[in-house]
Amino acid sequence: MKIAMGADHRGREVLSKLCDALRAAGHVIEQMGPCDAKSCDFTDAAYPVGLSVSGGDYDRGILICGTGIGMSICANKIKGVRAALVHDEIGADMSRRHNDSNVLCLSADMLGPRLIEKIVEVWLSTEFDGGRHARRVKKIAAIEEGNDPTTVVLEEDAPAA
Repeated sequence: MKIAMGADHRGREVLSKLCDALRAAGHVIEQMGPCDAKSCDFTDAAYPVGLSVSGGDYDRGILICGTGIGMSICANKIKGVRAALVHDEIGADMSRRHNDSNVLCLSADMLGPRLIEKIVEVWLSTEFDGGRHARRVKKIAAIEEGNDPTTVVLEEDAPAA
């Protein structure tokens, strides 16, 4: 899988180790941060990672900052990104199965290295369930376009002509 990854200064160390582990597992990794400075803004990593995923250049993205909150807020401003801030394996599973998340946001300060590895493993290996959840993802896209999600109808939901 092609994965775009980024971090701010607080996620730098976690990101480096995670990139190495994912490369060793056979994934193609593009590290789009952290910056080389002692301090850098989460926005500067979230933006290129989000764009690369929404543009289809990468299958998924992973972002790491102190809490994961800033990365999640920023990434979710990019059309086509469904970033999930995840703190455990259940969240990783559900964000993929029900929400088709394509960017994973993690906390470097609140999660240990083993838990981060397990969250990423679950998130990367879990498929989207589709079905009724596809309608919900389509409604998220409608909101991105400034449309009322209650007006979304999938072909299979439409009355026969």
